[in-house]
This record gives sequence, structure tokens and C-alpha cells, in this order.
Amino acid sequence: MLNIHDLSVSFSGDYLFENVTFRLGAGDRIGLIGKNGAGKSTLLKILSGEVEPDSGVIAFDKEIKIGFLKQDIDFVKGRTILEEAYQAFDEILHVEQQLSKFNEELVTRTDYESEYYHELIDKVSDLTHRFDILGGYQYQGNTEKVLLGLGFKRDDFNKLTDTFSGGWRMRIELAKLLLQNNDILLLDEPTNHLDIESIIWLENFLKSFSGAVVLVSHDKMFLDNVTNRTVEISLGKIYDFNKPYTQYLVLREEMREMQLAAQKNQAKKIEETEKLIEKFRYKATKASMAQSLIKKLDKVERIEVDEDDNSVMNISFPVSQTPGKVVLEIEKVTKVYGEKIIFKDINLFIERGSKIAFVGQNGQGKSTLIKAIQNEFDYDGTIKIGHNVQLGYFAQNQADYLDGEKTLLDTMIDAATDGNRSKVRDMLGSFLFRGDDVEKKVKVLSGGERNRLALAMLLLKPINVLLMDEPTNHLDIKSKNVLKVALKNYEGTLLLVSHDRDFLQGMTDKVYEFKDQKIKEYLGDINYFLEERNASDMRDFEQKKDPNTQAKQEVEVKQQKSLSYEDQKRLKALNNRLSKAESTISDLEKKIAKADAELAINYEKLMQDSKWFAGYEKLKKDLDATMLEWEQVQEEIDLG
Repeated sequence: MLNIHDLSVSFSGDYLFENVTFRLGAGDRIGLIGKNGAGKSTLLKILSGEVEPDSGVIAFDKEIKIGFLKQDIDFVKGRTILEEAYQAFDEILHVEQQLSKFNEELVTRTDYESEYYHELIDKVSDLTHRFDILGGYQYQGNTEKVLLGLGFKRDDFNKLTDTFSGGWRMRIELAKLLLQNNDILLLDEPTNHLDIESIIWLENFLKSFSGAVVLVSHDKMFLDNVTNRTVEISLGKIYDFNKPYTQYLVLREEMREMQLAAQKNQAKKIEETEKLIEKFRYKATKASMAQSLIKKLDKVERIEVDEDDNSVMNISFPVSQTPGKVVLEIEKVTKVYGEKIIFKDINLFIERGSKIAFVGQNGQGKSTLIKAIQNEFDYDGTIKIGHNVQLGYFAQNQADYLDGEKTLLDTMIDAATDGNRSKVRDMLGSFLFRGDDVEKKVKVLSGGERNRLALAMLLLKPINVLLMDEPTNHLDIKSKNVLKVALKNYEGTLLLVSHDRDFLQGMTDKVYEFKDQKIKEYLGDINYFLEERNASDMRDFEQKKDPNTQAKQEVEVKQQKSLSYEDQKRLKALNNRLSKAESTISDLEKKIAKADAELAINYEKLMQDSKWFAGYEKLKKDLDATMLEWEQVQEEIDLG
């Protein structure tokens, strides 16, 4: 599918990676890992054709379609969510536009016998057939399914993309990629703006995806659940194993231990040989033997142990001063945007030393409550900050708070106080910004490097209550581990918004679920919360039930109770037929979609294959018949 040979990329004379070689095949789901700045995003850009390597060859199979989800995306203003998502279907939209134009012309013309009129009919017929082959009658339904899977509600579909945050726009871009029937998906931190329900939906989608996936992610659980292969970029080299992340770490360590043992054994033999050479060198009778040993030693290929980049942040959050026992009192707080109620009459009482996680679907108010505590906007109700409380705030969109034109050093100096301004270089060093790195402009930093800078800035101010909104976004796995340890050791109060299941494990003593404009308290960490909710993957509790559907189900139960045994038996048989018809419809739609894809690729060839075309037509007829049967059965059930 895709072959990379001797790929090298350098910046300012230093190699990001050198002589990289690997192959990508159908069904490969690669987790591309490495520290921030190792070159992961650059490699994805090279694979997508967006960036040229310094040297090396990339060979693709013919007509390979590649979809690339970048960290930074641009949108055309003025489109609704549906209109933007429909951009995934360029050819279908073009054919649809032509059909509309020609159909309108047919309606307005009256020269029914003219040659041009007949040509128009032929064009409409050909375009209609092409529209059907491309999946024109399914694309709108498929789009809605994917958008719903990624957390959008039907009420959102006709809203302008301009009114949504960057995270939600990222979901629209992700939806477009998933709808395009790409052969290869390149995903650069796809989980960064997704809530847990949507992450699980994406996991299931990618596990069933038949093409190849290369994804950059720092979510260990996501990598373990999705990938079947791990490629790590470390110190300019790559390490490639056909294992998901956690298993890869074990194998990598085992390999390194074997290398160390082999190197130690070889060193011992070399030392023994050198002693023999020294012993025989000056003896005339043994001189030839010494020369033979020297030649033998020169030919020995020295075993090298793979270097490992173990540099990590040195981070801790000292408590500035001890606050009062109650650090936050939130009473009847309500926030409304336009006609939308985010949350209503929220009450929260937070004591000193608490460690609390906010979880729930995006849009339920987790970040909004954090911002309300920061007094970033007006709200109804009261939020009282306790005695001697000093808030430290890490925003989800932290990069927006940084000036891209400033250097790292200037950014830190401007944020520092008189008491710690002289220490900013040392602090930057603790966050892995050393030497000339401090003179870089903020705009050239990767997402993870910006987050590290933001964390360093956080320590410039006195704090005893930390408000952290998705602090792990963009951070590499080693940095996340360091941050987790630092927060677990933090003796102050922590309010944490996160979707990272692994990061949340063992982190907090309370979890607040945001749902339906309210919050609910659970005493424990994320694992306890999941157990209490009887949800192994959080989908069970984050999905909202339609009250109309629930009411309908209750009516059906009551009706069944009042029916005779024979009627109940008949109704059960009808429901079984209905379920079977729905299953058949789903299978037929999948087969037709697959055939449509084949036809789109080999149109001329397959149109001449009468056997293939007869099978294709039979699938469509079977679908029509099954749909008719479904309607009839549903009508019988409705009539009782």
C-alpha cells in the first residue's frame, strides 16, 4: 500500500530522523509515538504529501486515497455543520448540482421533439445512474450517523460552524475524513478535543476500518485499544514492532536488556583478546598469533545498545500558603448562552485538599464552570472564593493565551514576578527548554511544547488551588506521566477536567458528572465512577435517552400487558420479523456500498461484466423488497 525507504528530514542542520524505512499495509493500525518535537507530525505531513523530505523515497499503490487530520484546521465561514460535512463528497455534490441544473432545464423547455431535449434526457439518465453508483442516495444518512457518533445532536446540524469551538470544528473535520472512504487515514492527535463517549465511538470505528491508519496519540488506553503496531521515533531513529503500545514497551525493554547482556559479554571477550595480544605482542614465537588476533579483533562488529531518550520534565506544584478550610462555595449558579441553558442551579462545596474530576459529554458545562470560577463572564448565582485562596488556571485553549511572536524567554520574563524573574532560565530548563531553545519564538513550538511552556508559566504565580482544563492535550506520554505524578503529590486543591481515562485513574477522590444541566457527585476516582454507573465504556451513561422514545416504550409495555396470549404471541412474531428485516437491510446496504465503491473505481470494466451487474441489480431489488416488507410489518404492529 505504501513504502518508505531511507527517509531523512532535518531542520537547521540537525536531523529530526534519518534513514527511516518501513512499510504500511492494509489493516495496519500504527501508533506513531515519541516525545514532543521528535518529528511525528512532520512524518504525517510527509506521508500526506504536504511536506517534502530531504532525501528518501515514498512509493504508493496506484489510486490510493489518503485522509489527513491535522492539529490546525481552517474552515470556510458561513457553512452549516451539515454543509461542511457534505464537503467530504466532492464528486457526489458536483453530480447533484449538474442533475439539478439539467432537471430544471427539462421542466422549463417545451421542445420535446428536439435533438437537444433528447440529449438532456440522456444526460439526466447517465448522471442519475452515476449519482446512484457513487452512493448519492446514502451520503446524507451516512453523514448524520457519523456526526451523531462524534457527539453532535440533530439540533446542531443546521447551525453555522462559526458558532462552534475549535474542538467541535475538529470533530467536523474528523467526520469528513471518516466519510471519504479513504484507503489510509493519517490522524494527528484525534482524541484531543473528544469526550470519552466520542473517543470510544472512534475506537470502534477505527478497529473495523479496513484500510491503514497511522495515528499520533498520547492516550495510552486509546493506543492499546486501537493499534496493532507501534512505531516510535526516538533520537532520530525508529523502532517498529507489531504490537500495541503497552506490549511494545515490554518488548522494547526486553530487547534493550538483551543488547546490554550481549554487549557486556562481547566486551568481556574483547578484553580477554586484548590481554592475549598484549601478552604475545613482544614474543618472537608468538608475534604471528598476536597479529592474527589483532586482525580478528578489527573485524568484530561492536554491539551497540539502542539509546533511549529519557529526558523528562522536572515538575512540582508547591502550595503558596495554606488557605481556609473551604476554598470554593458555589450556590445556585446558572449559565445561559442565548436560549441554551448550559447548567442550572449548580451547588458545589469544595474543601481544602480536595482532588476533583469533572467528566461528561462536551457541551455539558465542565469548562464553563471552571471559567465561571475564574470570573471570565457573567452568570447567575454566587461563587465565593475562600480565605487566602490563590487560583492557578490552565486553560484548554492555552495556546490562544500565548503571543506567538515572543520568544520563550521573553514570555516567561513578562509573566514572572520580581521574586522569580531571575530563575526563569532554570525553570525553562526543568521543562526541557535548554540552551538556544529559549530564544525560539512561541509560534514555532509544537502543541506539546506550548503546553509545557504554559505549565512553566503556571508556576510563576503563587497558587494553592489548581484549575486544570484538559492539561494533557498534546503532551507526550512521558510528560503526561510526570504531570500525573506531580498532581498526585500536589498538596493543594485540584479541579481537573479531562477525557483521558488512563490519566484520571487514581488521580481524584471525587468525580462530578455533568449531565442534563446538573452535576452528580461520586466519591472515588474514574474507575469507581464507572463501576457505580455500571458502564464499562462510559457510553451507557453519557448517551441521552430521548424522552419521547422512553414514553413510547412505556406505552408499548402497558399495551402488551393488556393483550391476550395469542395477540402477544402474534406481536412478538411481528417484532422478530421487523428485527430480521432491519438486520437484512443493514447487510444489504453494506454490500451495495461496497459494490458502489468497486464500481466507482472500475466503472468501465464492471459495466461490461453482465454477471457482476446482475448481482448488483439483485442486491438493490432485494433491498427494495425488504424495505417494503419492513413497512408492511411496521404498519401491522402500529395497527395492533
